[in-house]
Amino acid sequence: MLVIIFIYFKFSTMHELIFITLCLLGTVAAPGLQSTREPALEASLLYEAPVVAKLTKFEVKKGHEQQFRHALVQNVRSAIAADGNIMAEAYQEQDNPSVLWLIERWTKSAEVEKFSKTSHARQLSALFGESLTAAPTTFALKDLEPITRQQWRAAAKREDKPITVMLFVDAKPATQQQFKDIYHVAMPQFRSEPGVITYQLSEIEGDGTHFVTYEKFRNEDAFKYHLDFPPVKPVIQYLESNVKQPPFQNGLHNLVEIAPMTRE
Repeated sequence: MLVIIFIYFKFSTMHELIFITLCLLGTVAAPGLQSTREPALEASLLYEAPVVAKLTKFEVKKGHEQQFRHALVQNVRSAIAADGNIMAEAYQEQDNPSVLWLIERWTKSAEVEKFSKTSHARQLSALFGESLTAAPTTFALKDLEPITRQQWRAAAKREDKPITVMLFVDAKPATQQQFKDIYHVAMPQFRSEPGVITYQLSEIEGDGTHFVTYEKFRNEDAFKYHLDFPPVKPVIQYLESNVKQPPFQNGLHNLVEIAPMTRE
């Protein structure tokens, strides 16, 4: 319940009235007072939930890779400069460079629609019919352990050799809440690992049994450390017994970043 209290004062200027109102509502701190909000909470206020999250897969025809890849890179660079964008990244499959992935998060659907009308977005979509073996596959995502825009844009260091992994998980019915609960406990520990840049679990919108993890590490050693990290054991145990198909054989994607390739 939100309670708003109106207090009448006589102010010499409208600016004073606005300032005191903001102080009462907690939007700004009064002089001499520190904000009681945690930094992560402050950053999370940069956008409102629910975030529009999308994962798109492109399968490019032979001979069209360079042209399509260039258009995808330009699309990402344009997207991250847009006001409503939280993050945008593009990857190619390590073992199959003709398969490309676009990962996006936006503050709201209106911003997605707005960006779709920009020149770079139109240039990319104009290549779909000519350059792709089939129509793009788009997964609508719901982030289960949300992070802020600032956290999404965390960059690798210059000396890093980043490794990015996506793991698709097809949970057995009635076990998906167990999977979510395991990750809810483990996620803060995963994100505290020194070699982790970004770690996210998302539910693929549908029947509630499909998930994808997005894991970015600073280098191969950091990835190996994660695999031996004790909090990962409950996740492995779940994946060994509560999924429809073995995810490491069928749902693991090793990715190579092609955009935006930013570094600290």
